[in-house]
Amino acid sequence: MHELSLCQGLVRQLEQLAADYPGKTIVRVELTIGPLAGIEPALLKHAFPIAAAASAAAEAELVITPSPITLYCEPCGLEVTARANRLICPHCGHWQTRLLSGDEMILQRIELED
Repeated sequence: MHELSLCQGLVRQLEQLAADYPGKTIVRVELTIGPLAGIEPALLKHAFPIAAAASAAAEAELVITPSPITLYCEPCGLEVTARANRLICPHCGHWQTRLLSGDEMILQRIELED
């Protein structure tokens, strides 16, 4: 379960961000995670309270939004959306594609309160 170590790294990043706002606590954390990131969102949500205990994010709600898999097709020059098990261009059927998104975990936003 590498999701716990990912959460620990996330909490370190949240602590650094919260240090700029003394006296405030983190109440909401928003992430975007692609299906090719190798991260199980349910396990990440389960591990987050464990990693965040005794931190500025201890009471924070973790919100995860999935991101689409986006490819650039070299032959037809289009940006297309694909499925995880089918990384070919749905327009022309070619396999010469380049991954543009879908393998990321991005901290989109945090909310702080007094």
